[in-house]
Amino acid sequence: MTASPTTTDVPAGTARLRPAWHVRPERGWLNDPNGLARVDGRYHVFFQHHPTSTSHGDIHWGHASSPDLITWTDEPIALTPRPGGIDAIGCWTGCLVVDDGVPTLVYSAVSVGDGSADVVLARGDAELRHFVADEHATAPMPRLEGVTDVRDPFVFTADGRRWGVQGAGSPGGRPQLLLWQCDDLTAWQPRGVLVDDTDPVLGDVAAANIWECPNLVPVGDRWLLVLSLWRRSEGGHDLNGVRWAVGDLRPDGDGLRFVAERGGVVDDGPTFYAPQLLLDRDADRVLMWGWAWERGRTAEQVAEQGWQGVLTSPRELTVEDGVLVQRPAVELERLRDGTLEPAEVAGAHTFAVEADGPGALRLGGEELVTWDAGARVLVDGSLVEVFSADGSTTTTRGYPTDEEGWEVVGDGVLHRLRPPTAEASPPHGSR
Repeated sequence: MTASPTTTDVPAGTARLRPAWHVRPERGWLNDPNGLARVDGRYHVFFQHHPTSTSHGDIHWGHASSPDLITWTDEPIALTPRPGGIDAIGCWTGCLVVDDGVPTLVYSAVSVGDGSADVVLARGDAELRHFVADEHATAPMPRLEGVTDVRDPFVFTADGRRWGVQGAGSPGGRPQLLLWQCDDLTAWQPRGVLVDDTDPVLGDVAAANIWECPNLVPVGDRWLLVLSLWRRSEGGHDLNGVRWAVGDLRPDGDGLRFVAERGGVVDDGPTFYAPQLLLDRDADRVLMWGWAWERGRTAEQVAEQGWQGVLTSPRELTVEDGVLVQRPAVELERLRDGTLEPAEVAGAHTFAVEADGPGALRLGGEELVTWDAGARVLVDGSLVEVFSADGSTTTTRGYPTDEEGWEVVGDGVLHRLRPPTAEASPPHGSR
């Protein structure tokens, strides 16, 4: 199929760039997904958010919820920086734990700009709409040789015990993951290093100065570790991709040690970072969302659209023959609403491709991304996600205009996507 440029049914102005069914707030900045949870059958996705600016800063926790992964409701802001408090600069990345029935956010509280961060708890109501944050640290910034930066607590359970892990390192040093025992969520006990870059697999595939956003979940009889790479560069730093490793947890004194067996790249696109994993026990699966930043946009263009950043679609993760495999969450198939003719694609706001052979997505005559037979491609506003037949993924961004629409080249089926009717709006509003 070859889709030729037309402009039928194109949303006006920058509205066509806004995703129709991916999670993002109406306005402002968005980055890392946080606090992924399924509570009483409802999915909750929190995210780093600056509600009054399209730039990073004054980081809050935004929040959206869904019964089905495709119909999302905006929830109240969950965390707000407190001037003069422990999180004065921002409420940075963390996770959610249901602790003795109480939904509890576990986050990095930042009050100074030197890489330091404390672990702070915020407890919520049963509906996860209102949270009250502690005024003190549950786990203060550790003082360790070679560690100047610590961030992004993630809590997991192994052998009936609860553990916390944090990304760590220094701009001129080497990365590691710090381990804590936290059966009592209010009393974190240091348990040394879970893993560092002396691990042969991670030393090879995950070279960095700081490991960020660590996630560790069981998949089958193995453990899956996902890391985001912070690397020092000339004049600053780079957020240099995301890596996975499959391995084992082994006893190590009064703690644990992660030993990797195999690893690789989570997503080979230019706009994917800081994913978080959700162990969805009710559905016996692992889900993942990532942050897709803008690409090649000027400050003026971002200001005009009024928002920056979007979360990816939810992805189901499995480990097959020792390799990470990603597929779109099965619920997303409910978005399909008939097929498109090739000439309709340029004006489509959101669509999917099921590829029968090699293909490509073009914009303005330039090739944005390619794929092989068996790929599934999701396009939503300016977000493009390619799920290859081998389980690898590519995430990128493209910005169609009234003059330059999408063009799909290759054989396959084009699906029109249409979000279902939004659920009834609660008092605080809905997406």
